[in-house]
Amino acid sequence: MRFADRREAGELLGRAVAERNPIDPLVAALPRGGVPTGFEVAKALECDLDVLVVRKVGVPYQVELAMGAVGERGVVVRNREVMRAAGITEAAFQAVVAAETAELEARVGIYREVAAPIEHAGRTVIVTDDGLATGSTALAAIDIARAGRAREVWVAVPVAPADSIRKVAKVADQVVVLQRPQRFMAVGAWYRDFSQTTNDEVRDLLRRSREGR
Repeated sequence: MRFADRREAGELLGRAVAERNPIDPLVAALPRGGVPTGFEVAKALECDLDVLVVRKVGVPYQVELAMGAVGERGVVVRNREVMRAAGITEAAFQAVVAAETAELEARVGIYREVAAPIEHAGRTVIVTDDGLATGSTALAAIDIARAGRAREVWVAVPVAPADSIRKVAKVADQVVVLQRPQRFMAVGAWYRDFSQTTNDEVRDLLRRSREGR
């Protein structure tokens, strides 16, 4: 099954998450593509929506291949298996981390202008994205939510490969995935419309969520 767009994927995902009855949920969407999906999940749960800003740390000569991720509150996650396979030294890793951290801080400023952060403490934080690839970004998001003393941390995505689901399931309290294709290829392959989500769209959805949609 291919999803029409992130909105349809979010509507279907919201129903699946709602069936599990999370206690005091907070949807923490990964910008940018995870926000349209997360908006629909939050609507289904009738709960708060926030962003959880993280940046993938890509291999320098193959930027789409994640060797880790960085997030708010100074969280850094390494995928040591990828680092070893790609021959990445710690110094090279830190150089990419520094660049991605600068971009992360810029995005945090853009989104926080319209939506102050919502505390995670005591809540079921549901990390949403439009899909998982390596899972590195979701792992960083889980660490951030744990640091915020979340009651539980769930990950909910429309599509993901089995190996990434297993990796994330080791550290998340629950993982909700609609499609688990054997031949994954890429997240965008499972959408008919996978056009880029803009910062303005993210800001608009955050405003709408704070204004009661």
